[in-house]
Amino acid sequence: MYLVTMLGNLLIILAVTSDPHLHTPMYFFLSSLSLADIRFISTTVPKMIVDIQTHSRVISYECCLTQMSIFILFGYMDCTLLTAMAYDRFLAICQPLHYKVIMNPSLCCFLVLVSFFVSLLDSQVHNLIVLQLTCFKNVEISNFFCDPSQLLNLACSDTSTNNIVMYFLGAITSFLPITGIFFSYSKILSSILRVPSSDGRFKAFSTCGSHLAVVCLFYGTALGVYLGSAVSQSPRKDAVASVMYTVVTPMLNPFIYSLRNRDIKRAMWRFLGKTI
Repeated sequence: MYLVTMLGNLLIILAVTSDPHLHTPMYFFLSSLSLADIRFISTTVPKMIVDIQTHSRVISYECCLTQMSIFILFGYMDCTLLTAMAYDRFLAICQPLHYKVIMNPSLCCFLVLVSFFVSLLDSQVHNLIVLQLTCFKNVEISNFFCDPSQLLNLACSDTSTNNIVMYFLGAITSFLPITGIFFSYSKILSSILRVPSSDGRFKAFSTCGSHLAVVCLFYGTALGVYLGSAVSQSPRKDAVASVMYTVVTPMLNPFIYSLRNRDIKRAMWRFLGKTI
């Protein structure tokens, strides 16, 4: 699964960069998402593979905090990039005449940079909270990586405080991206419903289908494990949900976008043809 994820996302990045027809805002955000997915899955899965081969699950306190920080950085960057892609679709469908003027290269680069720095801030806030805990040793985490939701539950203080912190952080870091996506799609839906022909409505909505599928898959599993761990103690369910949004979602993203997109498929075949 790790190799498939790396190969699929790298093919999308190479296809977008090598084909001039794909030098548009939508594919720029898609290649940025693929790059974030590569770094996101590389934070957890290689360590898990080593642990399986060496039959050792030991990780140092410093490495655990580093893994958690990088994991949150690129995980939250996925969220913000999905929001930027929703905004891009909103402009393309609702304001097509002004699309090229508004969504210029400078704005695209600015949105990606803002996505990175906001994600970096979020990861450092989580790090500061975990650093307030006692330096724990010989503690078992019921997951294959240093999940922040489980690390916060290791505090020696009252668990109700951890739950409050968990809900607060989850609400703050999720509210703005989800609100942006809901706002964009509400406007998109209202614009599509005003299209007179059914073929026109289908064509307009088909450009959002892949993005909407990725949003539902990523947010559904991520919020489920992140917020669900604060109210229930089911390590097995948390681990399964963690695999969904840390391993399965980055692997499926290239398939969801490439199989439903003729431009990506053509660019991939052209790139592979040139390479061969």
